[in-house]
Amino acid sequence: MTAPHPDLVLTDEVAQALHDHSPVVALESTIISHGMPFPQNVEMATEVERIIRDGGAVPATIAVLDGIPRIGLTSDDLHLLATSPDVSKISTRDLPYTVSQRTHGATTVASTMRLAALAGISVFVTGGIGGVHRGAERTYDISADLTELSLTDVAVVSAGVKSILDIGLTLEALETLGVPVVAYGTDEFPAFFSRASGHPAPMTLDTPAELAAMMAAKWRLGLTGGIAIVNPIPVEDEIPAADISVIIEQAIADMDAQGVHGKEATPFLLGRIVEITEGASLTANLALVNNNARLGTQVAREYAALLAS
Repeated sequence: MTAPHPDLVLTDEVAQALHDHSPVVALESTIISHGMPFPQNVEMATEVERIIRDGGAVPATIAVLDGIPRIGLTSDDLHLLATSPDVSKISTRDLPYTVSQRTHGATTVASTMRLAALAGISVFVTGGIGGVHRGAERTYDISADLTELSLTDVAVVSAGVKSILDIGLTLEALETLGVPVVAYGTDEFPAFFSRASGHPAPMTLDTPAELAAMMAAKWRLGLTGGIAIVNPIPVEDEIPAADISVIIEQAIADMDAQGVHGKEATPFLLGRIVEITEGASLTANLALVNNNARLGTQVAREYAALLAS
């Protein structure tokens, strides 16, 4: 089957679903290559795809392999991403270099959004979105995820902004960029490992159908850009904010001491937090990704049904 865009290669499963206007859910690949250790990373990727299929949608994990943007991956592809040292973490700015140099790239939230939109996929599930880093008034370290959310018509389901970031400033930046931020079933903005961040949710909706209706209304009105759907981690899986905040401060101090910065900052911090919590944060991360996959699948089904009606 031919891809919606000539530079993309789709699996037959994804291509058929898009041709049939069936629900498809995009997935990033940086969480596999840089977000979790092996073998938990490939086990997570396989489980998330299973959850989406069991929920009645088709998963489309996205990466660039040998310079080719791939929409949907095989089990061998997932294993390569999970184990190869030759896989770079790539955002939108890195796509032309990675494609032209025919190298491997694991896509971040931003680059996954861009490739998903080129393929015609409207719903994307991830763990947490990037944002304004702590100390950004000195470093100007602000994730390209925020800019991409203002530009690309994809709804992103996450457990909120990664709690290693400045959540308040990230919400301010999203407001300035005109990105709708809607919390699912809660009046408080979630904080990745924790259900509570201390920041109120800008908007709240309680059903997947309402979320799908908001997507349709936004794009029908000609309002370009994505929607940040934030879904709190289940109660039984969270690490309370008071507990994780102390751990994050220690991880940030360790990062500063080692001079880590730029796009390596988030992988370092997440890895260091896993070490400090003796794996508890990894367990929470796995739980929130699975929870987001369930919601994203329901939203994709509702959106597909809405477009077909």
